[in-house]
Amino acid sequence: MATGAHRRYAEIMHDVEELINDHIEQQTRGTQARSKLKHLVPSVGVFFTPLLLEEAFKFQDGRRKISSRRFVPPSFNDIRLTLNSAQLMSLTRSGSIELLTFDGDVTLYDDGESLSDENPVISRILQLLSQGTHIGIVTAAGYTEAAKYYDRLHGLLDAVANAITEKEVNDPKVIILGGESNYLFEFDVHAESFLRYVPRTTWMLDEMRTWQEDDIQSLLDVAEGALRECIDNMQLSAEIFRKDRAVGIIPVTGAGKQKFNREQLEETVLVTQQILDLSSPGKKIPFCAFNGGNDVFVDIGDKSWGVLACQRYLGGIEGSKTLHVGDQFLSAGANDFKARLACTTAWIANPAETVALLDELHYHSERQKK
Repeated sequence: MATGAHRRYAEIMHDVEELINDHIEQQTRGTQARSKLKHLVPSVGVFFTPLLLEEAFKFQDGRRKISSRRFVPPSFNDIRLTLNSAQLMSLTRSGSIELLTFDGDVTLYDDGESLSDENPVISRILQLLSQGTHIGIVTAAGYTEAAKYYDRLHGLLDAVANAITEKEVNDPKVIILGGESNYLFEFDVHAESFLRYVPRTTWMLDEMRTWQEDDIQSLLDVAEGALRECIDNMQLSAEIFRKDRAVGIIPVTGAGKQKFNREQLEETVLVTQQILDLSSPGKKIPFCAFNGGNDVFVDIGDKSWGVLACQRYLGGIEGSKTLHVGDQFLSAGANDFKARLACTTAWIANPAETVALLDELHYHSERQKK
């Protein structure tokens, strides 16, 4: 039974892989609208690389014993991890990854926590840096002070500084793009908190330079009004928190460990998203409305702009040489989803999966050297 199921599942993956290859071929000709996959899935986007789905399924089947299950069919997580493996295989076979970007909360560390010294992801990132891979952290956390990013990422920053002292890495490139796409800091062993602020004019994309400040503030005004409406309609114990490039709702100060429920957060995201989509400034300025786990924020720009800015700042790295790792690709307000417009992606569910993903990346890279 297991052998037959394995064969059938592998055949399905092979057929989907061929559909993707056809779409990529049409994509290179500029005729992707004619691809079979586009007709089956009208919302399908750009593929930066092929996906080795059949081989990836066989790899994951060996680990997860998908074909050996009698009553539980292939699950969402089985497919998600198979897609991750297919992406890693394709990236390692086409050469080394030049830029690896990460989300922060739930990807590198637990929600609301920080990247502490003992986090196992740090040794994996140091290994990547020693191989010349650039590292970016593209996060919704929007701070103008290096010290606040140090508080969240101190374990990694201290480890990179120590690795430089011990000559384990040479001229590592580590950057943080905060507020989705609004504040850039670069690792500098001589700077306070090991981070140097990079002025926006230095790294902005040409398209970003067309965003007028009046339109940005008008968009945030509309977003604030939508958020206040949600607070009133759902009687949320929340308050508005406004920044220069973002606005959001957070639990009322002093209310203890109050937790909004998921439905309230997603309703707030969807209402705010719709109001902004229909507004005049929303048609001029890109924005991201997202569920932060226990808050909702609207940021100027989104992670596609953030990843594109990292690629440009680091010398013009292509999307096919970039991998973004994040946890938010599905639910309302999933802010990692937009990164798919800029590069290849891997969808993880928790920090332990990020560590496992990097171990798998190392495994596939080593196999290519043999």
